[in-house]
Amino acid sequence: MKRVIIIIVAIVVALGAIAYVLSNNKKKNEAKTAFIAEGGGAVAVRIATVEKKVVDLDFVANGNFVPKQELILKSENAGRISKIFVDEGDRVSTGQVLARVDAEIINTDKETAEANYQNALRDEARYQSSFQTGGVTQQQLDQAKLTTQNAKLRLQASQRKVSDANIKSPINGIINKKLIEVGAFVNTQGTDLFEIVDVSKLKLRVNVNESQVANLKLGDKIDIKSSVFPTEKFNGKVTFIAAKADPTLNFPVDIEVDNNTAKSLKAGMYGTAVFNFPKQAPSILIPRTAFVGSVSSNQIFILDKANNTSKIRKVVAGRILGDSVEILEGLNEGETVITSGQINLTDGTPVSIVK
Repeated sequence: MKRVIIIIVAIVVALGAIAYVLSNNKKKNEAKTAFIAEGGGAVAVRIATVEKKVVDLDFVANGNFVPKQELILKSENAGRISKIFVDEGDRVSTGQVLARVDAEIINTDKETAEANYQNALRDEARYQSSFQTGGVTQQQLDQAKLTTQNAKLRLQASQRKVSDANIKSPINGIINKKLIEVGAFVNTQGTDLFEIVDVSKLKLRVNVNESQVANLKLGDKIDIKSSVFPTEKFNGKVTFIAAKADPTLNFPVDIEVDNNTAKSLKAGMYGTAVFNFPKQAPSILIPRTAFVGSVSSNQIFILDKANNTSKIRKVVAGRILGDSVEILEGLNEGETVITSGQINLTDGTPVSIVK
């Protein structure tokens, strides 16, 4: 008995769901019929008048400032740090000595290499003298010269190590982090020593869409604003435009920014790029929805006012500007384009304007 009741309830619920769906479909069909009926038997459409408008290409984009140059300076020689000459926040220049590695072992290696090289020079001179009198062969002399050359290369390598015992800055910048202390041991695998950043110039990376990136080129001058320094003016220059969009379909753009003399801007701050373009000549613009299918079809319907019918028209589309599309050829100012209902239209279909 209980099972029969469950089956009956299930059937009732299913019938109710079917009735609900049919009712909704009926309402939708009635709405469509009413829309068509507004046209009195003709296809109901909406329209827009073709007119020329001034295209405003200006826009702004936000991003973060990053240093033009930043690096982690690593050790090249093994040894113990004997001195550190800078601290965090200090400004440094290219070639400035930042710290020193204990060079006792390095100096010993250099002295040994120097002695070996001098000995090789003397041996080569003796072999050269003996070769003149026939005491040694050409092969023996060549071997002596090769030994001298190898000794010279080892000496140069040891001299380079002695020079590298003075850890020097490879760029101009600021010591952002000091990663070592006096007495710390560093190795040749590259121990991190200092983080150096150059904020004399910064990069502002912003993202722009496809219609915006089409108007940009390398070298464009850009005005930069910072909410932290609202009264300051900063100048920027476009140095990079991505050739490929990111997953959000935006294009990364890098703008190199000249910091002011006080180096007010810091890496990590927010910035706003103001893109200003020359005033554009008025262009014919129509709604994007006027196109049959998509903009790439280059087909629209215009209204023949004399007969109240639709006419297919081939046009040449230009720039896509938000919800509007620039028309380069095929339309004149004052004509009327159909912006909805095209799915029911063919060339010469009677239409009725829905307001």
